[in-house]
Amino acid sequence: MHTLRYEPIPAAFYADRRDKLAAQLPAGSLVIVHANDIYPTNADGTLAHHQNANLFYLTGIDQEETVLLMRVQEDGRHEDTLLLRETNEHIVIWEGARLTKEDATQMCAITDVRWTTEYNALLAEWVPAAKELWLEQDNHPRRNTYVQTRNARMQAALQAAYPDAVVKSLYDILAGMRLVKTEEELVQLREACRITGEGFVELLGSIKPGMGEWEMEGILSSAYIRRRARKFSFLPIIASGKDTCVLHYISNHKRCEDGDLILFDIGAEYGGYAGDMTRTVPANGKYTPRQKAVYEACLAVHRYAREIMRPGLKKSEYERLVRVRMAAELVKLGLLSQEEVDAAPENPLCVRKYFMHGTSHPIGIDVHDVGPADPIFAVGQVWTIEPGIYIPAENIGIRIETDVVILEDTTEDLIPNAPLDVEDIEAMMK
Repeated sequence: MHTLRYEPIPAAFYADRRDKLAAQLPAGSLVIVHANDIYPTNADGTLAHHQNANLFYLTGIDQEETVLLMRVQEDGRHEDTLLLRETNEHIVIWEGARLTKEDATQMCAITDVRWTTEYNALLAEWVPAAKELWLEQDNHPRRNTYVQTRNARMQAALQAAYPDAVVKSLYDILAGMRLVKTEEELVQLREACRITGEGFVELLGSIKPGMGEWEMEGILSSAYIRRRARKFSFLPIIASGKDTCVLHYISNHKRCEDGDLILFDIGAEYGGYAGDMTRTVPANGKYTPRQKAVYEACLAVHRYAREIMRPGLKKSEYERLVRVRMAAELVKLGLLSQEEVDAAPENPLCVRKYFMHGTSHPIGIDVHDVGPADPIFAVGQVWTIEPGIYIPAENIGIRIETDVVILEDTTEDLIPNAPLDVEDIEAMMK
């Protein structure tokens, strides 16, 4: 507890998450979820630890080498065991104290807390008695990695040692659970989003031509950390000029020029939850007529998307409706002809030339949070709304993004402190 810079979610939340998970598993299930590895860099260096999202969701424990074991019985009853890395004098001197067993119980409401040295002995006792092993597997459709995770490595070792074990994935169950946020999670998300917006507003008045993209990144980093964020929730995109049309530009190495647009896709992490916003502003504080026209077209689509994001609408249908609205705006801007749109008016894929990504993704512990492949919007889900218009020939790339939580008949903007309208942005940049 003493190592946290944020206010943690109460332990009862994590106990409730484990109850809800156990209720969806058959009796005789053994759940095993490991922490993420600490990855090496070079020499004796390592990257900062980034916890496995599902372990954090089920325990709130943000410490390396942690393992959650759950033995599920009849009627959803379950016995939970938490394994922790045991501290010693060397660790205390070089890295700082780790959680005590009492600390962990206070954080996650698991009373059976042991050291990780007991892991193999517990497997030897519990795996043969289990009917099914439910393991952490990252099946996110956009996952692309060449690095074996700790969970994958431990699964391979477990299956080699117990070849007859029936192994199943927790992914779909936990993805469905994580899609709808509880009030406790919304507290963390609102704070992450508040910090995200406030940091941007703090920066906005100091932007001027000739400023380095890296300088803006530095100001944002300072603003976020001073507000108790741990870090950016993802690598920040601060792209000026032609690079506003590069969707994942992260080098942030150029100086912005007079007349450039600057696209900020940024977010702060607070308490393990991510903020994510995008604004596109003029380097000199004043949009050109063409920049303003494109910006206001994108903003019109952004507001339309927010108007139709309501409980009961399927995500794929939402994306189709947004494409139809975007097509109309691109025709007004002279980027598409009416004939191109009329060739497929119900699903104008021609907009992909200027708007090539999706409008919304779920957000939570992960920036691109997990969820079903084509969910139906429902109360309590948190989504980004981020249409964009990219015109490389004109060095104009504009994306406008905020995070919203879906309510019964509206959405709540979680970043209301960051300006959206041209007039407000220009006024704040004076």
